[in-house]
This record gives sequence, structure tokens and C-alpha cells, in this order.
Amino acid sequence: MKLRIISTLVMGIALTVAAQDAIQLQPEKFNDYALNYYLPKTTTEIEFVASKTTRKAGQYYQYARKYLGTTDVITENSETWTLEGATIATRGVVNTDARYQLTFKAGQTPYIYINEDQCILSINAAPETAIIDTFPTVAPDIINDIDVTKALSEEILMSGSLAKMAEMAAKQIYRIRESRMDILTGEADNMPADGESMRIIMQQLDQQEQALTALFTGTTSVQYFTKRIQYTPQEDVNNLVVIRFSEHLGFVDANDLCGAPVYLTTSVTERGEYPIDNKGVVKKVPKGAVAYNIPGKAKITLKFHNKAIAEKELSVAQLGVVFGLDPALLTHKKEPTYVVFNPTTGGIVQIGVTAKQ
Repeated sequence: MKLRIISTLVMGIALTVAAQDAIQLQPEKFNDYALNYYLPKTTTEIEFVASKTTRKAGQYYQYARKYLGTTDVITENSETWTLEGATIATRGVVNTDARYQLTFKAGQTPYIYINEDQCILSINAAPETAIIDTFPTVAPDIINDIDVTKALSEEILMSGSLAKMAEMAAKQIYRIRESRMDILTGEADNMPADGESMRIIMQQLDQQEQALTALFTGTTSVQYFTKRIQYTPQEDVNNLVVIRFSEHLGFVDANDLCGAPVYLTTSVTERGEYPIDNKGVVKKVPKGAVAYNIPGKAKITLKFHNKAIAEKELSVAQLGVVFGLDPALLTHKKEPTYVVFNPTTGGIVQIGVTAKQ
């Protein structure tokens, strides 16, 4: 009998809605009518999921074939680890080298939203609730610790030898099966009073049989573990060892040769470029511009034992360029411009005008 500890493990990456911790700033006399902000750079968090399988031999395993007619038994204790997979999630972090300032005149009333890292989220509009990457959910393990001693009768415990105890345990298993069949066929001397009573009795019989059978066949339990690392994409990278994994030890450090390497490859698929006008000429950045990122793209692949365990194409701020909007658009008297930025890349996701009443 193999008792498997089950975890609910969703291996695909999920999307969830999360509100930004936004701070509103307006130009005032005390700040000299200047608003400071940063642009973000894009980083990734990689979560690896591994399982540890623990197999324990039953104390009567050598008698399983004789008394239960099965050879599907665990004959020695063991622990093995398996790397189940990985997921890649993107995050925006402050780029301390990308600090900018918007300067206004007294009486002008634009406003901006920044996050806790002072990265810009929006101008003249509330930041939208953002859709961000989240990791798969690994539910708590269901630990089913069966105390086999509670299933052993006094007769078994007093049998004296291991062989005799195994024989008596097997007889008890067959008695349990016979009792279950008598109840199901209505031939039991003391039938359960109602359906709920029958359910409870059948459950108890099942648990007793499982515990006794485990003495012959052994038990198998599976537990899940996660490990996260951070990686910031830059240029093309080929086969960077980011972590190692051992079937005996699980996760080990990238420099620990006890484990096999997990390789990361970054391939730049698109670079952000300056916009061009209708004549094909690259546009110039306006004076005092509202800086924003035009991100590039990269594909990240993770491989273990020459097999891809995760792959994702993502927009990356640092693979692009910084451009800017004319600041006069923000203070237009009748139709001021509003802008909403992507908090992960610093790129524009929405831009428009708001007619003043």
C-alpha cells in the first residue's frame, strides 16, 4: 500500500490583480514647483519547485508475497528529489541612475503618482490597478501520519516472532475486508443504524486496512519545496548557471558541484528604439521632457539536463531607450494630457486628454 502525500501544485504562471501603493505629488511652493521621480528597470524573480519523495519499507515487507500475494513493495528506505519546474515573474525596481524632475510654474496644477520607490506611475490620472505576475500556488502538504500501532491487536503484539506477527496482521486485514463486504451486502450481524453511521464505520475500516497493509508494502510520501532567485536581464547571456539541483540533496548553491546545473539563457529579441516622424527622421527629445522608457524585449529560457523547464518573453526597460513627452501637454488649459505608465517597464500604457469643465 502506498500512502501518497498530495499537494495541489499549479505549474503554470498565474495573473492576479494588485493595487499599487501610490503616492500623489503636486507642485507646491515648498517643493519649488518641482516634482522628482525615477524610472524603473525590469528584473525577474524565478521560482523553482521541487518534490522530495520519501519511501519507507514496512516491517513485514519480506512476507508481502506470502500473505498478501503482492511483490509491489518497498524494501528499503530512501529519499529522492525531483525538480518539477520553474516559473518566471517580472518586477519593476527603481533605477537609481534614471532620476528626473518636472518643473512647473506657480498656479499650474498637474499631479503625478509615484510608488514607494519613487518610480512614476501616472500623470494627471490615478494609476490603474495593475496586472502583475504571480507564482503558482503550492498548497500545504496533506500529511497523513498513520499510527500503525493503533491498528495492531493485542493478539498480534503478543505473537512473539516477526513471522508470526506478519501472519496475524494479514489475517486481520482479511477480517477487515470480510467485515466491509458483510456491511455492503447487508449480511453483518450489527448493521449501521443510518447512512452516516455506515460512512464512519467504512472509513474506520479503510484506515485500519491501509495501516496494516502499509506494514507489508511500505509508504511513499511526497512534499513540495520552493526556492526563489532574482535575475536582472541585460544583454545576451548563454548558459549561465543560476542554481544547482541534486536528486539526493535538493537545491544547492550555484557553485556546489554536488548538484547538476540549471542553465539560464537570455536572448534579446527586440530593442527599444526612438520614435520617428512621418518623414522617417528620428524625433528629438523635447526640452524638459517627461521621461519614459521605450522598452525592448528578451526571451529567458531555463534548462535542466538539456530540457527546457521554463521559457518566457518579456519587456525589459534596460534593453530600450529613454524618450520624453513635451511637458507643455500636461498643463494645457483646456485639454491637459494624462499618462499611465507600466510599473514594470516604465513604458506608456495609456495616454489621452482630459477636457476641463
